[in-house]
Amino acid sequence: MTRIISGADVRDLLELADVLSVVEDALLKQGRGEVERPERPHFPVGQQLDATNPDKPLGTGLVMPAYIHGSEYFATKLVSVHPENKRRGLPTIHAQIAVNEAETGLPVAYMDGSTITAARTSCIGGLAARELCNEPISLAVIGAGTQSRWQIRAVTTAANVESVTLYDHNPPMLAEAVRELDAELDVPIETAESPEDAISGATLVITATTSTEPVFSGDHLAPGTTVVGIGAYTGEMQELDAQTIEGASKVFADVPEEVAEIGDILESSLSEDDLIPFSDLLTGNAMRETAEERIVVESVGSAVMDAAVAGHIYDRAVTESVGSELTL
Repeated sequence: MTRIISGADVRDLLELADVLSVVEDALLKQGRGEVERPERPHFPVGQQLDATNPDKPLGTGLVMPAYIHGSEYFATKLVSVHPENKRRGLPTIHAQIAVNEAETGLPVAYMDGSTITAARTSCIGGLAARELCNEPISLAVIGAGTQSRWQIRAVTTAANVESVTLYDHNPPMLAEAVRELDAELDVPIETAESPEDAISGATLVITATTSTEPVFSGDHLAPGTTVVGIGAYTGEMQELDAQTIEGASKVFADVPEEVAEIGDILESSLSEDDLIPFSDLLTGNAMRETAEERIVVESVGSAVMDAAVAGHIYDRAVTESVGSELTL
């Protein structure tokens, strides 16, 4: 029997404090090479559907398989990214995850992956805050979409945050994010008129956008700031400028070989050899050395994180009898 776990089910089962621990363990195993993480293909979709511009792709499809050694399950995530969905009132990212037994290959679950994607990605910001920032944290977030909100949730779960300043060029989305977070969190949420205003005085800056150009100038960062870049995952996408990257004493990356190919790094003088695996931060092999140094963390996401969280959610669903079962 295969358990079908809806998005609502995933949200009911998901506890960020638990997910932070699950993702941390997965990243440590990834750092030790105890995972199978095939190269993830991504491909344009939607050509010839728009009669006014038939050659233009409307989105991107991705396939992300992974297995963590010793786990009872392996997982494959199917993702779509459609930036124009914002104007349709739809999420930019959709995802589904198939979970199979590692011992037999039997399909055990098929679940909504959008919340899992958002939650596991947010753990990079949460873990970075815990490991790199002095508390209490003054947090600035550029972008007010789904991922930005999850970043704020994760950081406030993992560390002591005294204030949050949020900026987005879309006022209705910004207002919606503030209403949503105000209802959930016991932390003051303020808005800024510009990215520069948002990051002024911040000790932790997180960018979570689909931008193709830098969202602020590194000249505006204060000494000692930690910057976490979440949004860029292709060579055409860029959130952080060369000043931000080159001005950092350390640049951590969840998947160095893939982070080296995003616009943030390609537009700087850095290469893969300059990137420190994020797992080194978690083991203490690399860390903040002075209060004044600026540090950057870049994340493109890893299917290893998806596999770990999906397996965790499946186990909870079985224990709590959540979801419906059917024979494929």
